[in-house]
Amino acid sequence: MYSTKSLIIGASLGALMSLGTAPGAEAKQSQDDLSSKEMARQIQALRDQVESLQHRLDTQAAAQEQTKAAADGAAAQAAAAKAQATEIPAQVEAQVRTAVDAAKPKTDKIYYNGVTVTLGGFLAAESVYRSRSEQADIGSSFGAIPFNNSALGQTSELRFTARQSRFSALAEGDVNPDTHLAFYSEVDFLGAAQTANSNESNSFTPRIRTMYGTVDWNNLGLHFLAGQSWSLITLNSKGIAPRTEIPPPAIDAQYVPGFTWTRQPQIRLTKDFNKQVWAAVSLENPQTTFYTGANALPATVHLNYNAPAGSLFNSANTMSLNRLPDVVAKIAVDPSFAHRTAHLEAYGLYRSFYERLNYSNQSASGAGFGAGLIVPLIPKILDFQVSGLAGKGIGRYGSGQLADVTFDPAGNIRPISEIEAMAGLTLHPTPKLDIYLFAGEEKDSAQSYDLTTGTGAVVGYGYGNPLYSNSGCVSETATGGCAGNTRLIQQGTAGFWYRPYAGSFGRIQWGLQYSHTERKAFAGAGGIAPVANDNMVFGSFRYYPY
Repeated sequence: MYSTKSLIIGASLGALMSLGTAPGAEAKQSQDDLSSKEMARQIQALRDQVESLQHRLDTQAAAQEQTKAAADGAAAQAAAAKAQATEIPAQVEAQVRTAVDAAKPKTDKIYYNGVTVTLGGFLAAESVYRSRSEQADIGSSFGAIPFNNSALGQTSELRFTARQSRFSALAEGDVNPDTHLAFYSEVDFLGAAQTANSNESNSFTPRIRTMYGTVDWNNLGLHFLAGQSWSLITLNSKGIAPRTEIPPPAIDAQYVPGFTWTRQPQIRLTKDFNKQVWAAVSLENPQTTFYTGANALPATVHLNYNAPAGSLFNSANTMSLNRLPDVVAKIAVDPSFAHRTAHLEAYGLYRSFYERLNYSNQSASGAGFGAGLIVPLIPKILDFQVSGLAGKGIGRYGSGQLADVTFDPAGNIRPISEIEAMAGLTLHPTPKLDIYLFAGEEKDSAQSYDLTTGTGAVVGYGYGNPLYSNSGCVSETATGGCAGNTRLIQQGTAGFWYRPYAGSFGRIQWGLQYSHTERKAFAGAGGIAPVANDNMVFGSFRYYPY
């Protein structure tokens, strides 16, 4: 641009100079031909032409500057548009994802043919250490802790296990707004057929924990349950509804001595009164645990009270003779006070024991009364629970699994009196951490009988008889018998559960538990009352994918 301008200016100046330096003859002729006025006019015209050219050049330069600025602006806009164009797909994708997520149901349930299915369960990798070997997996045998006469009582045990892993499924459907159907099943791997062992493949069998169906008529306040579930005597956290049972948060699959429970087939009907007061009755599968005595019954007594298991049962087991179901009636209330909602319940248990004695059928009755309470001492921070059962013939319902009944010298069934109780605190210092402390015990009363033989000797029968010999319980080298009838099982246990992750991929939690358990026997001949204690440490890692 500037080179063109210089050429024009140079040409104009050259023309002016050529006019001023013409040959003398021509200059003289020009001076004669042209007047001074005409020359001035021509010079002015040339000057005007130069100025015009200068103006045009200035205008052209300004236009070029504007064009360059516009081009630079367009280039910047194009770059911005290009950058925005690359962001639009990501923005659109995010908007689409947000819309899709908003359209999804706010649930993790599965919908199939009008039925809602909820999956549950966890993977458990666990371990247990016991100071006295019980030859047991993750569930302890509190009533069979070995005394000092046993080699097991002198050895410890360590086991790893995954058998408490669990799978559950809940299917729900609505017949109409007031009638609701549900089916619930829960399975773990603590079943042990005769082929199950820990030698190589660890082929333990699945087992039913619970499997039942329910019908709820909300307009009537009626609830029906049929199938295998927790016994109605089990403590609930609210009302009397299935899946609100609240066992201790222990890792030990046998929970805590003094905790009253079974899981067994039953038929149950519940009535709620505005969801504040609940009443229920349950007919449950019967089974009796026996202690026949340290001495054989007289030869004149012909007794049958159980028999080897038959079809579809494990033939290594025995089954009691049964004629009536266990009957449980329960009432529960959920009172509110001081910004707290508590749970209080009371129940009664009736049992019938059956035998074939001296070629005729005989029976005896057992009964118990129990209660439970749950109250948040500090709402959402500290919970307290206590429960217990007292009666005759109730040993089956305690975690210690003591005998229900024994026999007198004539072979008659005699229910054993027992008290079962448990209490505990659960602290929730943070949403991720639970700390618990529980204590429980199961205590039997002696149900003993004496028979004087024709020779004048006195023979003891029943349970907890002071004539029984316990001298052999003292050590491995001791001589004499070891009846070792359990009088008392006590345990204190503490532990925690920590949940480091809970999110869209499920939940992870791990925990530790320590328990100290004492098994105390009735005093026998010579006042010998053997005692055995077991210190246990449990560890658990669990992953809940659902």
